Amino acid sequence: MAEKEQDDGKVRLDKWLWAARFFKTRQLAHEALELGRVLVNGDRVKASRVVKEGDKLFLRLNQLEYNVEVLLLATQRRPAKEAVLMYREDEASISAREERALLLKAEHASFPHGEGRPTKKARREISRFKSSF
Repeated sequence: MAEKEQDDGKVRLDKWLWAARFFKTRQLAHEALELGRVLVNGDRVKASRVVKEGDKLFLRLNQLEYNVEVLLLATQRRPAKEAVLMYREDEASISAREERALLLKAEHASFPHGEGRPTKKARREISRFKSSF
């Protein structure tokens, strides 16, 4: 029996988000939609919603926000260079996201980092210290 293809121009939102490489799996896209991290034209929607060209999407991914407009529909995951052609991001969104990424990077650099696992000598000293109490 022949496979049913989606050539009728209808693409599920979770599948489009996966194909546009915003999420690694469709399941992650589905969960983000359920949690309200993706808005379509300002409304919270289900993963099964049909996305159309011209829809405005607001995505919140890992503390970064994207405002994109859907340009092309696709059901297959393509290379990143082709996936970028599926949407257009606002200039304000790009600059705000880059500023936020720099801020997060600066915050991460200021966090104190441990020295790693203790050496054998340090473990012995810790053991002696604990046994003294």
